[in-house]
Amino acid sequence: MSFLELARERYSVRGYLDQEIERDKLLQILEAGRIAPSAVNFQPIHLYVLEKKEDKQRLYEVYGREWFREAPVILAICGDHSKSWNRKDGKDHCDIDAAIAIDHMTLAATELGIGCCWICAFDAQRSHEILELPENMEVIALLTLGYASSTPVAEKKRKSIEELVTFGLK
Repeated sequence: MSFLELARERYSVRGYLDQEIERDKLLQILEAGRIAPSAVNFQPIHLYVLEKKEDKQRLYEVYGREWFREAPVILAICGDHSKSWNRKDGKDHCDIDAAIAIDHMTLAATELGIGCCWICAFDAQRSHEILELPENMEVIALLTLGYASSTPVAEKKRKSIEELVTFGLK
């Protein structure tokens, strides 16, 4: 399948089968995140893989959707602000580096037939406490992984190229 076909196939899965992800497939997804580029190659991310029911139950506090804890795997994608690159104006690129890794993992999961959902609307402070992270670390996003129990709803309307792209300066 072409890259554009893969990108079009990826969608946010919010219903999972009670079926474990094969270890080799999970490792391929994690490898996609590991090899993702980062600013100045500082690689400031760390991934927490939650598979145990009791671990997922604890994290349910930060995002109380039933389908969330039913996902076979939840990844907590964290960034280490003490290791991330900062632009001259002070912009910290930790969140951008994490987003690149997450995007790589979502596409790798899709290619392997694994559904996923990228979650940002969670209680960041509580997740930080649950994971017992030091002050320099931040939970940037959560990513659920598993075999989808549902199919995507109707394709979402996307803006046209003309609405998104400007060629040249005005």
